[in-house]
Amino acid sequence: MNHTDDVYDRTFDAPVELPVRVSIVLPCYNEEEHVVDEVKRICSAMAGSGYGYELLAVDDASTDTTLERLRDVQGLYPHMRVIAFRHNGGAGTVRRIGTRRARGEFVVWTDADMSYPNERIPELVAMLEDDPETDQIVGARTQEKGSHKALRIPAKWTIRKIAEKLTNTRIPDLNSGLRVFRRDVALPYLRLLPPGFSCVTTITLAFLSNQHPIRYVPIEYATRAGVSKFRFVRDAYRYILQVLRMVMYFHPLKVLMPPALALLGLGTGKFVFDQVRTPFYMPNNTVMILMTGLIIAAIALLADLIVRSREHT
Repeated sequence: MNHTDDVYDRTFDAPVELPVRVSIVLPCYNEEEHVVDEVKRICSAMAGSGYGYELLAVDDASTDTTLERLRDVQGLYPHMRVIAFRHNGGAGTVRRIGTRRARGEFVVWTDADMSYPNERIPELVAMLEDDPETDQIVGARTQEKGSHKALRIPAKWTIRKIAEKLTNTRIPDLNSGLRVFRRDVALPYLRLLPPGFSCVTTITLAFLSNQHPIRYVPIEYATRAGVSKFRFVRDAYRYILQVLRMVMYFHPLKVLMPPALALLGLGTGKFVFDQVRTPFYMPNNTVMILMTGLIIAAIALLADLIVRSREHT
């Protein structure tokens, strides 16, 4: 795609006057064909929003000309700061560092692949600003456009249901890449973000597990431009692991106590059966089931104690 001068809107040459209230973190990895179009779309939307903003375009050690294209247009978009990583850190690393460097009270996460309706960013920010009882607005996708849909849809549904069960909260979209949240609320949880795609799942679960209200807004989701970086088996496994890890971090009893009680119940039932069949004799497998249940229950109680003590430090 050729990007000529008529593509760029010279209205962005005006000096920055408004204080920065919105920081948009944009991970960029091998997006050379459309990254400038995405920057233009975001800046066009924000320019007419009335919000002072900054766009943190972070090149995650791209192997194509993404960084060069960002630097070529940096002068046309004075609100954009280009950050270049020397080594590929993953989308989670980009979002964690970008959020720490952000100057705005509202932080927006989105992608540079033209899939999310980034022209709606000012609308989502306004929703969060107007609702002091909410700490995060998530763009909930109304349809699935990714690759491997036959596998992705049931896998993501299963993972989402696990997360809903463990958090006792309805979650329309667990891993949407478009969201806006209050920076001061998110800062304590940034250290929990993994380097990969599951960072969006992590920030959702961190907010929900600590009673930070999240509001979901339906959005359209387009077919991404370029080549997807999602790998089904690897990333699905990481999603499941991260859901369990996050709930373990905040509510370990919800993860560990159900299997502990199930094993104790099974062991007790088998013990009764053994005593009826052979009085005063306990087989080794009965002992193992009961001991395993007791060990898991003890670990669950100890983990819960650690979590509660951490909350009061």
